[in-house]
Amino acid sequence: MTERSSWVPDGIDTGLPSAARLYDYLLGGGHNFAADRALAEKFVAAQPNARTIARLNRSFLRRAVLFLAARGIRQFVDLGSGIPTVGNVHEIAQRAAPDSRVVYVDYEDVAVAHSRLMLRDDERATILQRDMTDPTSVLEAARGTGLVDFAEPVGLLAVGVFHFVPPEADPAGLVAAYRDALAPGSHLAFSQFTADLQPAEMAGVVEVMKRSANPMFPRSHAEITALFDGFELVEPGVVPLPLWQPEPGAAVEDPNTAGILAGVGRKR
Repeated sequence: MTERSSWVPDGIDTGLPSAARLYDYLLGGGHNFAADRALAEKFVAAQPNARTIARLNRSFLRRAVLFLAARGIRQFVDLGSGIPTVGNVHEIAQRAAPDSRVVYVDYEDVAVAHSRLMLRDDERATILQRDMTDPTSVLEAARGTGLVDFAEPVGLLAVGVFHFVPPEADPAGLVAAYRDALAPGSHLAFSQFTADLQPAEMAGVVEVMKRSANPMFPRSHAEITALFDGFELVEPGVVPLPLWQPEPGAAVEDPNTAGILAGVGRKR
């Protein structure tokens, strides 16, 4: 039996798990279905550190947005933004600089529906229902919002999403298409799953995600670093999540179990 509720967009298949709703569940959110929760438990069985990894990835997003805001970035494009949860990009950015503008991009129906509800009273933020693997469509729609001026530096966020891009979709070409649309001084904040840290656990996760709408494709440190072509990596480069500019004085969790590599680069 499929699950149905008043907050579910019409036509959605609640029996087919999605990565966005699985991530929502791992973060403790409530916008997920029984099929998502069942798959998430299999994910946790394969990678017992899954909930911590989700939290660490969200923490990296926060630190990256604050880093960019401190360097004068006032407009952000968040690719694969997912289901709204605590500490969204517009909340972080606008707290640091009230004139910050954010364009979220996602194609998942629940993520888009809830983002629209959350942003309906915010004139400086919006959500586009687009597939990030079509940069031409995303960039055109982002320009059309009036919130992004690509002649000025932009913070491009691709946090925890490119591991859903298969090799045949040319991830390097996709990043390059976005990069070429950005003004010098723009930044890319990027994170994705890798098999470099825990290969056995990652192999199990890949098998689990084959049963969802979003199969997973982990990449090596070298492959992820190569995606920053045309960007100058900021310190400390591409590293496990907890090692990317941790909060001063904060305890740093074991990087060997972080599951995800992350980095930020500045367009030359």
